[in-house]
Amino acid sequence: MRIDEKLALDAFKSDKESHIIIKHEICRKQCTTKPCLFVCPGHLYSYNEELDEIVVEFAGCLECGTCMVACKEGAIEWVYPKGEYGVQYRYG
Repeated sequence: MRIDEKLALDAFKSDKESHIIIKHEICRKQCTTKPCLFVCPGHLYSYNEELDEIVVEFAGCLECGTCMVACKEGAIEWVYPKGEYGVQYRYG
């Protein structure tokens, strides 16, 4: 089974509030490489040129924390979602 097929088995229960906070001022002024755009296994980060900021679709988060570790500038605050929210892994 391919990785994308396995990921399609996962279930997500999304909260209204994001568990990922991006400090846009730090991101704009200090970060030149934007690693969050490339390291997220769920491909949830994108760059909004109009707003000149990184956007994250937190609802599909796999809760690995890779984005927080990759952000050397400290522009990403990441915590686990509140109880009963987040990803539910299913094995197939």
